[in-house]
Amino acid sequence: MKRRDLNEHLFGPGPKRILALDGGGVRGILTLQLLRRIEALVRKRTGDDSAVLADYFDLIGGTSTGAIIAASLALGYTVDRIQKVYEELGNSIFESSFFRRGLLRPKFSEKPVEAALEREFGNTRLGGPELGTGLAVVAKRLDTGSPWVIHNNPEGPYFNQRPGSKSTPNKDYLLRNVVRASTAAPTYFEPEKIRVADGIEGAFIDGGVSPHNNPALQLLMLATLKGHGLGWPTGGDRLLLVSLGTGSRSLELDPEEVMDMAAVQLGVRGLVSLMDDAAALNELMLQWMSSSPTAREIDSECGDLSGDVLGGGEPLLTYLRYDVKFDDPWLRGKLSAEQLQTIYDMDRPENMNKLVEIGESAAGRIQDDHFARSFDID
Repeated sequence: MKRRDLNEHLFGPGPKRILALDGGGVRGILTLQLLRRIEALVRKRTGDDSAVLADYFDLIGGTSTGAIIAASLALGYTVDRIQKVYEELGNSIFESSFFRRGLLRPKFSEKPVEAALEREFGNTRLGGPELGTGLAVVAKRLDTGSPWVIHNNPEGPYFNQRPGSKSTPNKDYLLRNVVRASTAAPTYFEPEKIRVADGIEGAFIDGGVSPHNNPALQLLMLATLKGHGLGWPTGGDRLLLVSLGTGSRSLELDPEEVMDMAAVQLGVRGLVSLMDDAAALNELMLQWMSSSPTAREIDSECGDLSGDVLGGGEPLLTYLRYDVKFDDPWLRGKLSAEQLQTIYDMDRPENMNKLVEIGESAAGRIQDDHFARSFDID
């Protein structure tokens, strides 16, 4: 199979394919099991056992742990190679210390993360030829309060140096710095400083502290809004968006438990709830716009929106969403009561083997016929 270059992925003819990867810390290893299934489907469809997901997808984007995976995929890594990185580094990255409790200092040192990203990505820049397909990384610039979607589209307004501007063009950002910024979860790791213009540094934190921990809707806008420079056409047979989660759970608390919470605990609960609301809104909007063989029930009033299409016309895209609900009945036989309590934590490498097992089971839900033949690579 002939490999397409970045220009062919972004500006060549034919339908376009987007892959969006959620944040979730060590739970990203669950996402890798879903990706392995999709990689196998691509290899079967193409008849090429060496095909990688960068051959199939024209834009790959992620937030936090999803950014690590997205960048690796865009470089042409296989899923097996990325999983080896996760397994090797999980314990070193999330190594606890008596002197770190996440209050006065972050719980974990950023040094192992930085060393791993430097080893894997070296001095690759966002505009470098090593990236064989479109890549987008979501981070939050906290000193200005603005989410940043940093991408490698050469037609993007900030990819090259703007006339009269002293800002750093997207193409010059080191990939390892951008990904490190996206993974800098507050209380877990120090923020990442990046030179954004002559004499100006921005302070970046995890992109999950924004509406885009699930970056799927943001990637759709990046691909289709004219201002971003891609302007891909919409339509159920012209645009495919595949969105992968890292696992989720329902929140059910006793009202009296909420009333008795300390103020700081209420603050944390409120932030987590806000992130969950943003993820749910992402899914609702995308199901509303699309044709989706994986549509789930949003709520008891709206159902799965199968009878609704935004504007009453044709779907704007085909949308596939794959995730795991950790409190679903099928998982209760796989997890002990203690594991059910801790499996959602993003900083427990001891959960990785169990997350792999759960991900492998969930990957069985990814069916060949979900991927329409109209999106096959020529």
